[in-house]
Amino acid sequence: MRRVVFNQKGGVGKSSITVNLAAMSAAEGNRTLVVDLDPQCNASQYLLGMDAYSHGEGPKPNIGTFFAQTLSFRLKEKEPREYVHATPFENLYVLPSDGELGEIEHMLESKHKIYKLRGLLKTLSRDFDTIFVDTPPAYNFYTLSALIAADRVLIPFDCDAFSRKALYTLLENIQEAREDHNDELKVEGIIVNQFQPRARLPQELVASLQEEGLPILESKLSSSVVMRESHERATPLVNLQPRHKLTDEYRALFQELSH
Repeated sequence: MRRVVFNQKGGVGKSSITVNLAAMSAAEGNRTLVVDLDPQCNASQYLLGMDAYSHGEGPKPNIGTFFAQTLSFRLKEKEPREYVHATPFENLYVLPSDGELGEIEHMLESKHKIYKLRGLLKTLSRDFDTIFVDTPPAYNFYTLSALIAADRVLIPFDCDAFSRKALYTLLENIQEAREDHNDELKVEGIIVNQFQPRARLPQELVASLQEEGLPILESKLSSSVVMRESHERATPLVNLQPRHKLTDEYRALFQELSH
């Protein structure tokens, strides 16, 4: 299964959700890969630590290396598995990002390399039980590449009016990608993040979206300072605090997706 976590609005928790669902999958014994397509490298730093990027560039080879070699026949093509790096966590691997992604995006677009990621992930699927793809907060070459390469889309959603407005545009973009490039792509669900169950407005907003027939997942994620600690220590919640309330919410979400 290849899942892309996508929302073109920033600050909705894409990287946190990607990494923690992947870590939950790995903890269940699945060989799991995180692919980081965001030039900000948040998911990569979350899994490998800030020291891995302390000199201004990340581990090599990475996803930037992969896309760069598609632009030149002079570069020796690497085996897909060479781009993958082990993390400190059992069964959990990462194909890290690099700031180079931003520099080469326009060249990749002009040379029509939009299907290259799909080929890479299909090959890597032979080695991994599940793949999670983190995307930048924009609808661009990399997010479209991910939608073309994926089987399922997970949409993080934080409960405010601006996020709701952006949600409709996002769903239209996914539908367009499905019709033009990947007719097997399906929206697996909308993940409600930063949910406050005792607050009236978030409850009303979620209920309204459900009434519209949008695929809101039953498992919701609350806000907690433990997530900041998880980021700072570069350790997913299931490895850092396996009995925390937010960890249990991620566990419930993963189980819901697994059925």
